[in-house]
Amino acid sequence: MPAALPIREDLSAGELRALARRESKGRVAARMFAIAHALDGVSRAEAARLAGMDRQALRDAVVRYNAEGVTGLYDRPLPGRPEWLSEGEQATLKAIILAGPDPKRHGCVEWTLPILCEVIAERFAKTLHPASLSRIVRRLNLSKQKTRPRHPQSDAKAQAAFQKRGCAKP
Repeated sequence: MPAALPIREDLSAGELRALARRESKGRVAARMFAIAHALDGVSRAEAARLAGMDRQALRDAVVRYNAEGVTGLYDRPLPGRPEWLSEGEQATLKAIILAGPDPKRHGCVEWTLPILCEVIAERFAKTLHPASLSRIVRRLNLSKQKTRPRHPQSDAKAQAAFQKRGCAKP
């Protein structure tokens, strides 16, 4: 039978247990407790059983602990699906949304998700469903509320003059 994998000893078993008691993540605390038991001289199988894991999980934890220390005992982030739009494309999309549509070019006075999907298809050559675009827009911290409707031919000076004067009562 091969010899047990040596465990680094920069932290004692008592220090590991103290860290484990303060740890909020249960899986990390269990790994710390298992390594602490192994440092105390308990067999690896028994140390793993006491921590609620199997021997292979303890061995994997020891390898990561030896390589990275206590930080190696934390769960690694899971790989996920890559973003559909790159960071640069998302920044460009946010700028486009904040600038507002051009009524002559886009044929609308306010953005809707289907129209933005067409803009993305034209600009980035990527097709998106409006529901997918809704999630991207929320991640960009943009509100789904629409601005007050504004007629493209409205006169700002006339509106300001009206607000100053108000309605004349007879």
